[in-house]
Amino acid sequence: MPFQELFNQIEKLRPQMVNTLMRLIRIPAIGPENGGDGELKKAELLKEILQDLGFHDIDQYEAEDQRVPSGKRPNLIAYYRGKADSPKLWIVTHLDVVPAEENQWTITKPFEPTLKDGKVYGRGTSDNGQSMVSSIFAIQALKQLAIKPKRTVALAFVADEEHGSNHGIQNLIKKNLFSKRDLVIVPDSGEPNGAFIEVSEKSILWFKVVTKGKQTHASIPNTGLNAHRVGMQFSLALDDLLHKKYNKKDKHFNVPISTFEPTRKDKNVEAVNIVPGEDVVYFDCRILPQYDIKEVLSDIKETAEAFEQKSGATISTEIIQTQQAPAAVDAKSEVVTLLKKAIKTARGLDAKVGGIGGGTCAAFFRKAGIPAVVWSTVEEVAHQPDEYSKVQNMVDDAKVFAVLSVM
Repeated sequence: MPFQELFNQIEKLRPQMVNTLMRLIRIPAIGPENGGDGELKKAELLKEILQDLGFHDIDQYEAEDQRVPSGKRPNLIAYYRGKADSPKLWIVTHLDVVPAEENQWTITKPFEPTLKDGKVYGRGTSDNGQSMVSSIFAIQALKQLAIKPKRTVALAFVADEEHGSNHGIQNLIKKNLFSKRDLVIVPDSGEPNGAFIEVSEKSILWFKVVTKGKQTHASIPNTGLNAHRVGMQFSLALDDLLHKKYNKKDKHFNVPISTFEPTRKDKNVEAVNIVPGEDVVYFDCRILPQYDIKEVLSDIKETAEAFEQKSGATISTEIIQTQQAPAAVDAKSEVVTLLKKAIKTARGLDAKVGGIGGGTCAAFFRKAGIPAVVWSTVEEVAHQPDEYSKVQNMVDDAKVFAVLSVM
């Protein structure tokens, strides 16, 4: 079919797309792990937006979570029924966002979105608001032109992606909503040129290190045991060990090595003149698939035991999240082939395939034997201060999703 009319219709929707993105970004859908109330308010607004746009075939699935005020984490699925019931085309985006340190933002406050120089600034614009809006208005354009998709398109908006997806996509997969014949697109990563399709991810390991010594006055440190010093020394030694031992390179991946990053640091003492009796640090590790996470965990345990004997401190580790990388999607599979064709048709780009370190919902589909790929056109600004989305990327990606829907 000729696509120019469809592309023109999407271009007309540009102002509405920007407005919708800004409305959604104003709601800080932060998970309870980071002190937030979850996604319910954002999901309620999204459902209202979808209904105002004429989406009336909407299902809502809730996962119980007593850590949030509502006691539930919402997941929405909006359908646009096609000529055939199966297989479906799924476009999966997530509602939740990470926190933001407001004092590091210079363009705007994190949840006060601002349009400037063709970019919408705000927390969650890139991760994952841009793609959420692109998927919605791709279908909206098809509806306005009365174009029926080849297969039913299901837009899934899920909770809890930033912290393991137990209340989000994992919960939906357990409900047997998906078929191994379905086509699944997760637009939650990509490159600025829009020509990269992710078919594999690294293994993920997040863990917490708690070092316990003895608190005392800083003027008489000999009467205590500085947990902060021991914790720093242990973290640096562990960082060095893991990078040296697991040092293989794989050019298939964007960032071709395993990464072991000390990230979050919990507050220890209230005053400068107190030697801390406890120190807490967290690591985020993205490990190439050829390595076994169990071996990494064994090395962490052995290093902790050695430091305990040397320092006299107690060092314990707690796993926050772990997932061994599932098998990659075949680069010749139907979902990859059709997405390549849609990108070429809508954007004139010849897409390549590869892997990433970031964890997305696609990994859980792959683990369940459902081919899922990750694609979008994004700048590498997720989780950063002054996060933004380029409006042109949002519009162009909507064109790809619309083309894919009718192929």
